[in-house]
Parts: sequence; structure tokens; C-alpha cells
Amino acid sequence: MIVETLAELARLVGGRLHRATGDERVTGTVEFDSRAVGPGGLFVALPGERVDGHDFAATAVARGAAGVLAAREVDAPAVIVDPTPGEHGSYVLEADHDGSGAAVLTALQILARHVVDLLVATRGLSVVGITGSSGKTSTKDLVATLLERDGPTVAPPGSFNNELGHPWTALRADAATRHLVCELSARGPGHIAALCRVAPPRVGAVLNVGSAHLGEFGSREAIAAAKGELVEALPAADRGGVAVLGADDPVVAAMRHRTTARVVHAGRAPEADVRAVDESLGDDGRARFRMVTASGESDVALRLRGAHQVDNALVAAAIALETTGMTVAQVADALDAAEPRSRWRMEVGERADGLTVLNDAYNANPESMRAALTTLAAMGGNHKAVLGPMAELGADADDAHVALGRLAASTGLHRLVVVGEAARGVHEAARDAGLASDLVPDAAAAVAALDAGPGDVVLVKASRSAGLESVAQALLDGGPTR
Repeated sequence: MIVETLAELARLVGGRLHRATGDERVTGTVEFDSRAVGPGGLFVALPGERVDGHDFAATAVARGAAGVLAAREVDAPAVIVDPTPGEHGSYVLEADHDGSGAAVLTALQILARHVVDLLVATRGLSVVGITGSSGKTSTKDLVATLLERDGPTVAPPGSFNNELGHPWTALRADAATRHLVCELSARGPGHIAALCRVAPPRVGAVLNVGSAHLGEFGSREAIAAAKGELVEALPAADRGGVAVLGADDPVVAAMRHRTTARVVHAGRAPEADVRAVDESLGDDGRARFRMVTASGESDVALRLRGAHQVDNALVAAAIALETTGMTVAQVADALDAAEPRSRWRMEVGERADGLTVLNDAYNANPESMRAALTTLAAMGGNHKAVLGPMAELGADADDAHVALGRLAASTGLHRLVVVGEAARGVHEAARDAGLASDLVPDAAAAVAALDAGPGDVVLVKASRSAGLESVAQALLDGGPTR
């Protein structure tokens, strides 16, 4: 965070001072959790489903915060921004009933834009945006890993990629930051465009357009329109704009017509600017390939699990080659060393007795389910899976779950446990295809039904709402064994 006084903050966001002289200096981080506030920090008071941040303003200041950004008067030095009746535009703040959260969030975004613009102008900050139906977080982590070799890099933890996480991440950047890596999500048209206005990217990458959030968008075409908002927001090529597009998805490759930025394609396609050849997947689930570019070639051996990580690695490599002075060999070396950073995404755990758990429980859609099952099939051991529902698929949900059941049966699984009535189609289709399958009501029942033990490799995967990470943890902690 760039140092600002509360008076400067009030001027920037159109707020007014409350119980403050205006000379208070914000020298720490910006936080919306009072427990995370440190000396000199700024506490952002947002309404939540169970608690209201305004009620913790005094606590935040007692912890050392310089002040509070709020929508109503609080018992602490603050900048107050007044709610605008009827303008509750944030899809993040579902508990925002009076517009106070939207007002504070808008002020936070204005502050983030000010800081980003200042750092770009004075420090040459490079801003990278990444979106896609799947793989955003893994790619963001890879990009951060690569760019850190070029200089201090800020990237969001996990999937902190919405209207709140985006400005919060941007405000982590300071005068020393060389790169700001942003992950951009959308649940409707205009969301990505709005995020790009908070932290305008110079480099933007679109990975793929799949069926994630199909129930909210209504069609794959609508998803593509939303994802393409990123490339539309990029500066022109003569101003340094670069669009990195997944070469193997025709819908994404066609986005080259929606941008004036220079276009770089990454993928397995022969015409891709950064492409993979001689690809293989070991029995440890890790991919190896030769990376080919116009400026050279190099072998890559990923530590991340899954053939789909090759796509993510190629996009990350293209971004690094466009934003740093790294050679192809240096990029390959960084990819070789990259470790998983975000939890529950192809996370491998091993129990002392030889049970292996492949925890990919953070989220799920048909494309990521296929990738996870393909990875499991390549690994050594007896393959079992605990699968739950895929959310937000709309009218295609039933067919998608049936297709998943058939796919599971075709990949050589020894055992399947399906969690939740919403995933019944998976269970019935798998059973009809000859795979031993149980349908259970919850995570606890899944652990009991699985009958896992030494030599088994168990995939655990569902949409986030299913909470199946608890299954993975219970297995690793010593759940029922043979």
C-alpha cells in the first residue's frame, strides 16, 4: 500500500472524515478482516452474512489500524462514504441490504485504481490478468512463480479473484513491486470488464471457455463473451499490450479479433507461438514435455500433477517471456521447480500405510473432472474416487452428471463413491456401465463406504459447495482401512 493520509484517502474516494484529524497515515496493509489488521493498516468495514465489519471498527483500531473505511459512523477514526440507495451492484456482497457494502467496495476499488496507476507511472509496474473457465488459479500460481525470478511479485492467495479480492490484491503492491498478477472471475456479463478497470492489465491471458458457470451465463457463447472482456481491455500493441490466448480452444483463439493488443498463442497446436511437443504423463501423474518457441526450445518436467497442467504452464511461460528478460531455458527451469501453492487443487497426500489421496476438491466442472480422472488413470496403484456434484451447470446438469458417470467407468476405476443426491446421475450411469458405485448422503458416509487402504490412490473431487476436502483429510488422518 502506498502511504496515504486519511485526508488524502477521503479526497480520493469522495468521503468525509469522522473522528479523525486527517493526518493519520496508512502505512500498513488494507484488510477487511479485523483480525488481520496490523500497525498503520486500513480496516475496510463490509457487511457479511453473519457479522457487519462496522461493529469491529474499534477493535481494528485497537489492533493498530490507522483508520477505517466505512459507510456509517463508527467508534474510530474513519473515512465515511455514503451509501447510494438502490445501487447494490456487487455480486460478492450478498448481505448488502442498504447499499453500504457497495459504497465501501466502490471506494476500495477507487483506491486500488489510484495505487495501480501511480505504480505503473512511477515504478513501471507490470499488471497481468488471467481468466478462463478452468485452470485460472493454477496458472496464476505458475505465473507468479516465474515472475518472482524477475522481481518482487504480488498475486492473490487461492482464488481471491472477485470484486473484493481483486482490489485487495492490487493494494498489496508497493513501490518495490515489479509485477502484479491478477486472477479474474465472472458470474455475469461486465464483471471482468469492471475488474479490468480496477487494475488495468497490460498483459492478459484467456485459458479456455468451458461449461463452468453455464447455469449463470446460459450458453458457452455468453461465457466466451464475458471472458473476452479481458482482451478487449488491453492496450494496443504499440502501447505494449499483449494477449496470450489458449491455442487449442477455437473459441479462445478467435478472441484475437477482439483486441488491438499483440496476440501470442500458447498450446499444443502446431501454429502456437509457445507450444508443447513430445508430451508424456508419468505414473506419478506429472507431465513432461519439450517447450518450443521462436527463440528456443527446452525440456520441462513439471512437479504439478495432470496433463492439463501443460496448458497452464505454456500460458505461464508465454507471459514470462513477454514480461521479463528470461530465456526459454530459464523459464523451463522455473517451471521445473514450481510447487503447488493453492490448496485442494490436485494436491497429493500420502498416508504412512501407503494410501495416496489426490485432493482436487476445490471446484469441479465437466472439463476439470475429465482432467482429474485422466490424471488418476495414469498413476500407479488401485484407483478409487469420491465424486460429488458439479454446480452451476444449469439445464445441462443432469446430462453432465450422467456423462461423468460413464467417463468414470471407462477409466479403469476399481471403486466409486458418489456424494449427494444432486450427483445421483453419476452413480447410476457408472453402475449401469459396470463400475462398483455407492451413493451416500454426505462426506462422513463417503469415508466409511470407500474401504480404502495401502496401495490405493483415491481422487476426491466436487464443486466447492460439497465440501469434500473433509473426505480427503479424513482419509489422510486415518479413516477406515481394510
